[in-house]
Amino acid sequence: MASDTDERVLLDRREGILVITLNRPERLNAVTADVSELMLDVLNGLMRDSRTHVVVLTGAGRGFCSGMDISGDDAIAAGASSEGRPQALYRGIALSGEVTARLREIPQPVIGALHGPVAGMGASWALACDLRVADPTTTLVLPFTNLGLSGGDCGLSWLLPRLVGPTKAADLLYRSQRLSFEQIRELGLVTEEADRGGDLDRALELADELLQRSPYGLRRTKELLNASLDAPGLRQQLLAETGVQTLAFFTQDLAEGMTAALERRPPRFANR
Repeated sequence: MASDTDERVLLDRREGILVITLNRPERLNAVTADVSELMLDVLNGLMRDSRTHVVVLTGAGRGFCSGMDISGDDAIAAGASSEGRPQALYRGIALSGEVTARLREIPQPVIGALHGPVAGMGASWALACDLRVADPTTTLVLPFTNLGLSGGDCGLSWLLPRLVGPTKAADLLYRSQRLSFEQIRELGLVTEEADRGGDLDRALELADELLQRSPYGLRRTKELLNASLDAPGLRQQLLAETGVQTLAFFTQDLAEGMTAALERRPPRFANR
């Protein structure tokens, strides 16, 4: 289990907020199998964490994440001594894909604090975040077809078409494009723009803003938004929405929210 003092994945727990920092700055936070396992430990813990309401994901040093570590010795295929190289590679890549899925599945909204290179599977993890804050140094690097890989990397071929549309996603992935901050912003992939070096501070400000909202409302809204991406039609989504909205009427926080609105004051939600 990852701890708050683990060197490769740092955890900073604040009131209602968990900041997760990828911490291999000498490698621009390139991902190894060990890093993916640590991330999964943290995210699996968040599935049952009722005290954390917002998550911020960032990277230490000059970049958010440079993608898979290809420095040698098959870093992504740790454990190859006990299994064949193809099996170890498959397992390592699958672990990183599980991180993408868990970022979508945990009940807390996830804010990506981006700066510098956001490359390879780092792009998948960034795009799996619900919201993204970026500073002007941010670049989105999709190098796959230049390397002999496909653009289907850790969920990217599912995420990108849903965020920018299928035609633009094909253009970006087929041509192994490198996007500047201005291009990323024009595509609508940036929720908030930060000053240079200020992405984490701005992400924490956004997290504080979300903490003022109903915890039930935030969690169920994320759940419904995720369900809508695979829903076969409006009527199935309406059924899901109706159940969630009906349950809200049995929470103390709804009464507090309604009362606060009538009294024209900020609500004081207690997650009850």
